[in-house]
Amino acid sequence: MANDKKLVEEITSMDVDFAKWYTDIVKKADLIEYTSVKGCCVIRPYAYAIWENIQTNLNRMFKETGHENVYMPMFIPESLLQKEKDHVEGFAPEVAWVTHGGNEKLQERMCVRPTSETLFCEHYKNIIHSYRDLPKKYNQWCSVVRWEKTTRPFLRSSEFLWQEGHTAHATEEEAQEETIRMLNIYAEFCEKYLAIPVIKGRKTDKEKFAGAIATYTIESLMHDGKALQSGTSHNFGSGFAEAFGIQFTDKDNSLKHVHQTSWGVSTRLIGAIIMVHGDDSGLVIPPKIAPTQLVIIPIASHKPGVLEKAEELEKKLSEKFRVISDTTDKTPGWKFAEYEMKGVPIRLEIGPKDIENNQCVLVRRDTGEKVFVSLDELDKKVGELLEDIQNNLFNKALKHREESTSYAKDYDEFKEIIANKPGFVKAMWCGDEECENKIKEDTTATSRCMPFEQEEISDKCICCGKPAKAMVYWGKAY
Repeated sequence: MANDKKLVEEITSMDVDFAKWYTDIVKKADLIEYTSVKGCCVIRPYAYAIWENIQTNLNRMFKETGHENVYMPMFIPESLLQKEKDHVEGFAPEVAWVTHGGNEKLQERMCVRPTSETLFCEHYKNIIHSYRDLPKKYNQWCSVVRWEKTTRPFLRSSEFLWQEGHTAHATEEEAQEETIRMLNIYAEFCEKYLAIPVIKGRKTDKEKFAGAIATYTIESLMHDGKALQSGTSHNFGSGFAEAFGIQFTDKDNSLKHVHQTSWGVSTRLIGAIIMVHGDDSGLVIPPKIAPTQLVIIPIASHKPGVLEKAEELEKKLSEKFRVISDTTDKTPGWKFAEYEMKGVPIRLEIGPKDIENNQCVLVRRDTGEKVFVSLDELDKKVGELLEDIQNNLFNKALKHREESTSYAKDYDEFKEIIANKPGFVKAMWCGDEECENKIKEDTTATSRCMPFEQEEISDKCICCGKPAKAMVYWGKAY
């Protein structure tokens, strides 16, 4: 039993070094493996299973709102990327370029897809001709490449998995409705499935997507008090359509440009799950997204009937839940630590005495609470526990965010809070980018969003003292 807690002992405490704790978790929980290419990781089966559950549920939500999946090429000719000036300037520092095909130099270099706006625009130009062709509501699941200087698994990597929605509409109003609809879908998904509370709002012009007229975001707060942009939805207006010549004949027989949107989330959500719910024993995965919702651990498995009972319970519970049974020859203590590390929501222990008493032990990953449950009521109790764990994780994260959110009425107070209390700071802003830049320079905090639910903390900008235009969430971020 001396080595049973070895897995946990090798994890740095999150309160000692959060960054090291995070790295330890992604390695020890078998989420990633580093590769010989800087900034690129192997997403191992357990992490990919989490991503598949994210993908499955989001995909269903997209299709319920009328979106279709497509796939665009990986390569974008430089001339195509150059068509929208603000867009290409925004991505230029992160673009990876292909200059040769085999041994021959290409006549025109191509970038490896950092995002697919230009490809969708080229396609829409070819297929949209009449108002009858609208709206076009497409989504793509793919990987993108952005040559990041500083990388961290899931949060910021040179290549990552994501989905990117791209839609075209006849009117400005329809495009705006779509932009907000998709933001709300992201918020619902994060809160309902990932148990992560989010703030919905609009990005400042400084922080908006290159080429967009408006960017909206969901912002979540990690355990260490840093913010994470967890999903974005962009209204492009007709800017891209004008640059690419995407026009249609409207009902009045006039020629008009379409109005477009784009929206996306990525494997960064796995990083959010780790940093919002994890603890010093490893991952804590919300039941709705967990690859395994319950693991069965036979106790004294060498004794007659124990393995058979474990197999029987696995078969029965698998009809309703995602269940595995660990019948390997590792010690129970090792198995406990291993599945705690992987964040499996419930552990079921069963041994000879339990069988004799027609019961088992259920152990919650989120609280460590143990309960004895009659085998006759097992299905019902497991369902209730999973629901309670899901709700508890959300409420715990919400409580942490509320306790880590402050108000600032003047600049000295603002700087003191940013320096000494991790979390969000609500403060007023005049709308001037100069103030935004000064705040970042003085504190390293950035504007996270102008929330839809506005509050008037004061009537003056936190930085310059001029009349305020909006209340902003500020914070240090990943």
